[in-house]
Amino acid sequence: MSDDPPRIFDGAEVLDGVPVLSENGHRVEPQRPPGMLTPAAVQTAAVVGAGVVAGAAAVAIVHRRKARRLARRRRRMLGPVLASRSFLVDVHVLGDRK
Repeated sequence: MSDDPPRIFDGAEVLDGVPVLSENGHRVEPQRPPGMLTPAAVQTAAVVGAGVVAGAAAVAIVHRRKARRLARRRRRMLGPVLASRSFLVDVHVLGDRK
């Protein structure tokens, strides 16, 4: 070797990486166990799942708001309910409309 002064070791290792090529010149990818998905596939599945859940929640909120609004409108149209009896069907005794 030469008479260079010793270098201070900072804990980092520098590697000269060279891609490993197969016999036909294509890059060789690391082998994964069967059934193991790539990180990109796992991330895509997580994003899709979260989107489905968010969409279902939005649909449920909109549906509930519309149902509550219609129920409120029906209540105003009928007038006050003075009494209610349940048989095979619901029977309501209604007051006068104002």
